[in-house]
Amino acid sequence: MDKSSTQEKSSPIVVGLDIGTTKICAIVGRRSKNGKIEVLGIGKAESAGVTRGMVSNIDKTVQGISAAVDIAGTQSNVEIRIVNVGIAGQHIKSLQHRGLITRKDLSSEISRKDIDKLVEDMYNLVMPPGEEIIHVLPQEFTVDNEPGVKDPIGMAGVRLEANFHIISGQVTAIKNIVKCVNKANLESQELILEPLASSESVLSDEEKEAGVVLVDIGGGTTDVAIFHEGIIRHTAVIPFGGNSVTEDIREGCSVMRNIAEQLKVRFGSALAEENKENEIVCVPGLRGREPKEISVKNLAFVIQARMEEIVEHVYYEIKSSGYEKKLIAGIVVTGGGAQLKHLTQLIEYVTGLDCRVGYPNEHLAKNEVLPKNTYEELQSPTFATGIGLLIKGIQKMEYMGMAQAPAAAAVKAEKAKYTDDRKFGLLGKILESGKKFIKDDIKDEDFLK
Repeated sequence: MDKSSTQEKSSPIVVGLDIGTTKICAIVGRRSKNGKIEVLGIGKAESAGVTRGMVSNIDKTVQGISAAVDIAGTQSNVEIRIVNVGIAGQHIKSLQHRGLITRKDLSSEISRKDIDKLVEDMYNLVMPPGEEIIHVLPQEFTVDNEPGVKDPIGMAGVRLEANFHIISGQVTAIKNIVKCVNKANLESQELILEPLASSESVLSDEEKEAGVVLVDIGGGTTDVAIFHEGIIRHTAVIPFGGNSVTEDIREGCSVMRNIAEQLKVRFGSALAEENKENEIVCVPGLRGREPKEISVKNLAFVIQARMEEIVEHVYYEIKSSGYEKKLIAGIVVTGGGAQLKHLTQLIEYVTGLDCRVGYPNEHLAKNEVLPKNTYEELQSPTFATGIGLLIKGIQKMEYMGMAQAPAAAAVKAEKAKYTDDRKFGLLGKILESGKKFIKDDIKDEDFLK
């Protein structure tokens, strides 16, 4: 029991910060003793300064970040200083590139250091003006012209090549997010692409191996990530999301924006045919005016038109990736927009692929720290990105710990060598020769006897 509690204490506490278009969410957590994610605290605030995944008002975004972090810090009793921040937006681009290194040391095995060097070389690629590399993700490796190697560590080889999936974004958009985080007296440990984070929380390894499309429908954007054989193959950001649907309802039904949002959440459906003709919703009128009656079927027609457009954009990305026929696991839809009724049926109808809603609950440990309703809320697709950022942050800390362990061992060996050198310095040599003289003296006395 003591051992498990020590292990729990030693696992680092990490914070994921999801700066979305509709909400800013901070989640504090660590890895529990059974390997799952234990959430210690969660804070939510309204996001008034973000449009389509990009910061449009620095001060309002800073206020939202500070509010969310304060709530999460108070609930978890942790002083939050370093966060893992999600990034999305229409400016995100991806490309494929190939890199290689020639190793000089033939006797040693390929190590993590060689792969890190390959990745570092990719960060030096010349990008178009105003763009910056966010992620360099290795795909398959080739060792001495032997292709299709997934993990070359430990192999012997001279020529190490790799295909890379490189994700880039606008320098100004990245700087604005970092500026907001810094102004809230926080430090960003890493910027993580949001669909990559969501994939960590809702996709299983089997799905990634079989071939799957992750579709994360947020407020301002819809993020797409395609996996096959456990490797990320394609990423894209579509500049439409749940807010586009709300705007369509506001215009189509001539109601206020907050009423349009409530209509979407409570009565919205992605398939008009699934609703009855005679279902009517009564909306209160403005300042003494008569209440307004809205047909649920007409509401569904408005929603269906926009959702079909989003799904067609997703289907275009699937076709352009070249993996349309290799997606055995189909589509996993997550994010706040995934809670729309009949959405999975619409996606299956448009794309012809199987579809399920992705919930982040399978990675969460049973929680006795958080209130029951908060823990249940955490299992909603809305928090897929936030929990994914937390998982990515924990993985990064664990990787850094593993990388530091050999370095620490080398330092320890160097210290031991230094102690030996001290020991066998001038004074050591005198002492050693003194010991030798005494031993020789004893042997001579024995001889004389």
